[in-house]
Amino acid sequence: MFASLNHPLRDPLSKELHARPFLRITGPASLSHLAIYSEHDEDIHGRLLAALAAAMELPAPSAQHNHYAAGKGDWQVKWEKHTEFSTFTFVRTAAQERLFDGAAMADIPRSWLALLEKSVFVAVHAELLCNAEAEAARREVRALLPGPVLVGTKVLSGGEVYCDWLVHDDHFSRFLVLDLGFREAQAGRLIQRLFEIETYRMMALLALPDARRHSQFLGKLDGSLSMLMRRMEQTGPEHDDAYLLRELTRLAGQIEAHAGLETRFSASAAYEKLVLARIAELREARIEGFPTIAEFMQRRLLPAMQTCSSVWSRHQQSATRVARAVDLLRTRVNLAQEEHTTALLEGMNRTARTQLHLQHAVEGLSVAAISYYVLNLSGAALRALHAAQLPLDPEVLEGLLIVPVVAGVLLFTRRIRRLGRADSHRQMG
Repeated sequence: MFASLNHPLRDPLSKELHARPFLRITGPASLSHLAIYSEHDEDIHGRLLAALAAAMELPAPSAQHNHYAAGKGDWQVKWEKHTEFSTFTFVRTAAQERLFDGAAMADIPRSWLALLEKSVFVAVHAELLCNAEAEAARREVRALLPGPVLVGTKVLSGGEVYCDWLVHDDHFSRFLVLDLGFREAQAGRLIQRLFEIETYRMMALLALPDARRHSQFLGKLDGSLSMLMRRMEQTGPEHDDAYLLRELTRLAGQIEAHAGLETRFSASAAYEKLVLARIAELREARIEGFPTIAEFMQRRLLPAMQTCSSVWSRHQQSATRVARAVDLLRTRVNLAQEEHTTALLEGMNRTARTQLHLQHAVEGLSVAAISYYVLNLSGAALRALHAAQLPLDPEVLEGLLIVPVVAGVLLFTRRIRRLGRADSHRQMG
């Protein structure tokens, strides 16, 4: 009854804590670990697992889970699906006559191995030895791991790990794990951590080729940007600003076209943190004459990760510089446009003032012309009245009418102008 009260996500999220159990290994064992990575085929992981289960006559895997484990006798397989890759870990728990000969994968059909073409990103053989076999292997460790740098370290207060971080002729790396007093389940947990360190290390380094290519691109972009900035400092023709703006916009587009690399660089940083976390879980102690895993990674992995980090920081700085240059140039273009607009408005103001002066002159001439015609009409009327024998002198009266007629016409024109201005103000309001 209580199950109906649960949130739909409670059960799957609770099971997530137990979704990736550690390997359980007792006694000597040979292990092989493969990490599968494919940029263009996301379905390869489930397809490979289903094909392996069918080829080895194992229970069919569920399509809904990211973890699978099965086995036969002294052989077992463990599969895990991660965000970008999946891993197959094969274990054969029995003493082997020859070390690092891939005993855990001896029964895997070649038809299944053919399906792995160009998708194996990590391949590791590991040997877990106990008691006398461990002591004998310790004396022969240089022959078993002939790489130029041999790493050796005490781990978990009960064993030792040796590796040379070299891909050997069989295309597998090698880990030699000596059980000198592990508690129950410690051996399986340790070997799984070693496999995770190697897998996460390789996934972290995926960003390095991109970082090197992108560094060259940023070098060319910075050179182009510096040249454009020097050209911005010089006073040139107006069309130079349009050219500079087009070029800076082109650089900004190129920067944005590479913005997708942020995902790869962020993933690389996350994988680096996982590598360091897994190394810390080993609780290493030094074996005299051998560098520890932490020291080796500090010297060999950290510089590559710093290169990736510095390249992305440089990308962000270049993007900021381009954006700032575009803003500066747009500001300069806007100021130039405002200056042109101001000059144009000043020209229009001068034209308007000239037109106003002309209008006033025309108004003055209009007053004179109207007054002239009114006086002519008045003179004609007065002469007509004089001809009608009225006692008046038309010439004297016409002279006396000049001042009042001109004043009247002037007042009339001013009133019309005030009415026109009032109409204009009402329309603007």
